[in-house]
Amino acid sequence: MTQQTASEAMPTAGPLTGVRILDLSSVVMGPYATQILADLGADVIKVESPAGDNMRAVGPMRNPGMGHLYLHLNRNKRSIVLDLKTPEGLDACLQLAESCDALLYNIRPQAMARLGLSYETVAARNPRIVYLGAYGFGEAGPYAGRPAYDDLIQGQTGIAALSAQQSGDVPRYAPLTLADRAVGLHVGIALVSAVLHAKASGHGQQVEIPMFEGMAHLVLGDHLGGATFEPPLGPTGYARLLAPHRRPYATADGFICLLIYNDKHWRNFFGLIGRPELERDPRFCTHGARAAHISEVYAFVAEVISTRTSQEWLDDLARADIPASQLYTVDGLLQDEHLAATGFIREMDHPSEGRIRTTAPLGQYQGTPTSLRRPAPKLGQHSREVLAEAGYDAARIDALVARGITQDGND
Repeated sequence: MTQQTASEAMPTAGPLTGVRILDLSSVVMGPYATQILADLGADVIKVESPAGDNMRAVGPMRNPGMGHLYLHLNRNKRSIVLDLKTPEGLDACLQLAESCDALLYNIRPQAMARLGLSYETVAARNPRIVYLGAYGFGEAGPYAGRPAYDDLIQGQTGIAALSAQQSGDVPRYAPLTLADRAVGLHVGIALVSAVLHAKASGHGQQVEIPMFEGMAHLVLGDHLGGATFEPPLGPTGYARLLAPHRRPYATADGFICLLIYNDKHWRNFFGLIGRPELERDPRFCTHGARAAHISEVYAFVAEVISTRTSQEWLDDLARADIPASQLYTVDGLLQDEHLAATGFIREMDHPSEGRIRTTAPLGQYQGTPTSLRRPAPKLGQHSREVLAEAGYDAARIDALVARGITQDGND
């Protein structure tokens, strides 16, 4: 694993250098989006309540308020505490917004308005700002304002039901914060797109990215199926993804992952197993025929794969140029030789948490390289620094600290 020391003195780097984001979001979706943007060089100012982001409390952790999920969602950011329910905290937030390209939040617009942070109020202070709300449901529909959590959105967009349809078992959620992270990618793309427009036109705008619609976009892209057409040409669903045997194949001593996809792969596979005549079988002879008989095709492969060991199959399939891989656990992924060689899994020294393991910013940018320039901050670690940048003198900051409106995380 690549070793690195995170340094507060490390210069800003990445293609988004010069973009400044005021991040009022918490938990996963918003912080995931802004961490990606921070990795790309944006100056992300994370505004937290005196209690801090909920993810700070999710263990395991070495120190209170520095839970593992928080560490993986908030690097390369600066943390400032502001009690937005006080006039002084609200005024400080609006003053910060004046110098930012974007403001991101994840509560309903009505709640932002009650805080005194409506789009109209913020835009009056900074007409060029992108004001992006990332929450559960679009405000134009009857679900507006409903609670939205990853599990609920997975259930409402068919993911749990698709799991049951494919496995014949009970409905299950994907064992990931799938909705938060998938829609978080939309949030990041939308924010950068709107900032680009604002920089070109001089005009900001209000943007809405809802989780429900975002995950419906993902699910329906695969599973509209026959309902794509009007009148429908068949049921919804993508048959290949729903085939019961579409899963890692059991071998004589474990499991492997295998996808025999195109005509060449199938021809090579039939030769490998000594059944070349199957190339003319009407179930296997074309891509369309295989798609029409996909459950039978997968079942056939599953029966054949069970006859040899995992390593025997991996060696033979590699020689036959058929895509296959071993089945990893998460622990196995951490030991992967490719991730080690590319420096993707890194160990670094966190100023308060000691040695930690994390992932690298994704991708390589030749002219604007990215970096792990800041570790995930302690609560309020940068309150004084950020307020000073906004024009607050030391005495005024001291008064805010004394009244609990902000916190100095370095005390």
